[in-house]
Amino acid sequence: MQSQLEKLRIDALLEIKSVKDKIHLEELENKFLGRKSGELTNLLKGLKDLEGDARKTAGQMANEVKKIIEAEFAKKEQELTAAAWAKDLEKETVDPTQPALPIVENGHLHPITLVQSDLEDLFTSMGFKVLDGPELESDYYNFTALNIPESHPARDMQDTLYIKGHMNWLMRTHTSSADVRIKQKYGAPLRVVHSGKCFRNEATDARHEHTFYQFQAIVIDKGINMSHLKGTMEVVVKHLYGSETKLRLRPKYYPFVEPGVNGEVTCFLCKGIGCHVCKKTGWLEVLGAGLIHPNVLKEGGIDSNIYQGFAFGFGLSRLVMLKYGIEDVRLLEGGDLRFLKQF
Repeated sequence: MQSQLEKLRIDALLEIKSVKDKIHLEELENKFLGRKSGELTNLLKGLKDLEGDARKTAGQMANEVKKIIEAEFAKKEQELTAAAWAKDLEKETVDPTQPALPIVENGHLHPITLVQSDLEDLFTSMGFKVLDGPELESDYYNFTALNIPESHPARDMQDTLYIKGHMNWLMRTHTSSADVRIKQKYGAPLRVVHSGKCFRNEATDARHEHTFYQFQAIVIDKGINMSHLKGTMEVVVKHLYGSETKLRLRPKYYPFVEPGVNGEVTCFLCKGIGCHVCKKTGWLEVLGAGLIHPNVLKEGGIDSNIYQGFAFGFGLSRLVMLKYGIEDVRLLEGGDLRFLKQF
């Protein structure tokens, strides 16, 4: 095994040295250090066949090889980042003789930004950390790590925008794609919110857009159950829409939680009577939630026998519609100043 580990070290360092961009660097990191099928992981499975000092020696060498490879990945990432900055600076042109342009009017925050900031302030007051995740995501973090393997029918529920020539990369379909990244980095216990743009190849209408915003919350600790989930969500909807706001939860399937629910609040337009925005139901679905599936905790390196957790994701665009009485979600991304100046 020692010769195999040494060969792995040499191969990894050579391939890392030749990488030209961050996309291929992350693919290479999954190839060598991936938790499920990485080459080092596969080699470590053979430790069980060794005995005594041989196992100890091989284990120590494996740890050293892993540290060397991880350090080389970190160094290469810094080099690629610095190179990208330098390339951008070369393109910059500044004309020092150009006079300052007059300020016609001051801008202001977008309604989505206003609601996002309000929610972040609320969750910060409850002890949550505010983080962010990438919009360009790997297939692994967007699907596989969330208990959605390649053959899983749940993938058909989302019309995914893949990157041409890089079928393992896509524009994230939900903010849940950052969940496992966060678990791997911060471990447990954990209280985190993160938000941002998501992308799906959808037909647009008053309630659906191909580009939209979500707001995600994760809590992991000992003894977490559905009562903690519902209580937190009620705090949020009452904070946004007043103490009389009603929230209802209904069972719904999501592969990354078990059990799963969808959360609905009374329609802002018809006050529960029924209209075109709520499809005559009187309710608007604004979130999906549930207790985090043990497989997802495992992908994040968390022992589900010790820790439990819940997660929920708000349709942030839909929350904005509710708060300000906006009837068509397309107005939020339309760029019409006549609309935006109202906020």
